[in-house]
Amino acid sequence: MPPFSAIPPSSPFAHMHIGPYLLANNLFVAPMAGVTDRPFRMLCKQLGAGYAVSEMVTSRKDLWKTLKTSRRADHTGESGPIAVQIAGTDAAMMAEAAVYNIERGAQIIDINMGCPAKKVCNKWAGSALMQDEPLALSIVEAVVAAALPHGVPVTLKMRTGWCQQHKNAVNLARAAESAGVQMLTVHGRTREQGYKGVAEYDTIAAVKQAVKVPVVANGDIDSPEKAQEVLRLTGADALMVGRAAQGRPWIFREIAHYLATGEHLAAPLVGEVRRLLLAHLDEHYALYGEYTGVRTARKHIAWYLRSMPGGEVFRDHMNSLQDSASQQRAVAHFLDDLAQRHERLPQVKTDSLPLLESIA
Repeated sequence: MPPFSAIPPSSPFAHMHIGPYLLANNLFVAPMAGVTDRPFRMLCKQLGAGYAVSEMVTSRKDLWKTLKTSRRADHTGESGPIAVQIAGTDAAMMAEAAVYNIERGAQIIDINMGCPAKKVCNKWAGSALMQDEPLALSIVEAVVAAALPHGVPVTLKMRTGWCQQHKNAVNLARAAESAGVQMLTVHGRTREQGYKGVAEYDTIAAVKQAVKVPVVANGDIDSPEKAQEVLRLTGADALMVGRAAQGRPWIFREIAHYLATGEHLAAPLVGEVRRLLLAHLDEHYALYGEYTGVRTARKHIAWYLRSMPGGEVFRDHMNSLQDSASQQRAVAHFLDDLAQRHERLPQVKTDSLPLLESIA
């Protein structure tokens, strides 16, 4: 099946721009630390995502030359627009980080005010910034001013607020729009919730009503039906999928097809999944190298195979393998064996699978 390059005309979506960039469609990949590296972003785009944001890049200049940051800033061969998320607490440093990434190919800069991780929030970055609206606004203004001479639009990802008693997404959204932010993404949870409980969409709907720039709904979108429901509840201009795409990058084409037709796509052929996963591993090893690549690939393999018969047992075996060739052979053998018994991936209820936490 060919990848989706755009939402079909019968979709409820209208095509949208971020600054000068017309997006292929309105289904986005969420930025997730340790997940949305270049190989994963490119795969999701191939399978129907119209837009992908990088893992967050620190605004700390002393860390820019580290291997970790240089990998996150690698966009080699990636289709545009190239969107890089930056995180930090100092307006001048964030402005400098924006320019640094623009000079290395970023066409859109996204400001992180949504990450709930303690190691980020303890430094008052990520969603912790929502507690200090003047500081948050000063960062937005500085980044917009730094990006403007380069013609680079700035977007913002945030949560509904710091806690249940302090939901200030609407106020921040209005201020960010006035400061020049050109798109807002709202995860329907507070920082206090982390990834627990369920996302709520009333706040996203309120943000959509309060601003004129495009608003993206994020949080618990794990099926075509849920995507349709979130659109109805929020009136959002686009949807952002995070954890549900881990090991299921074809979810974007499934959602696109359902929104356009009201019908479900057949599950992917096991042979297609084999091809996609092995190609993903090739790109992953090429980016990370043999030692790190084998170890970081384990989570991706586990996500792909966790829903398949024998997947949990295979994961234990796969985690014992120490080189890429053995890892690839084991994956190929597992899927070849599955293909003998199933033409298409066996259907599994998505609510029976744990959604693993990632920083976004």
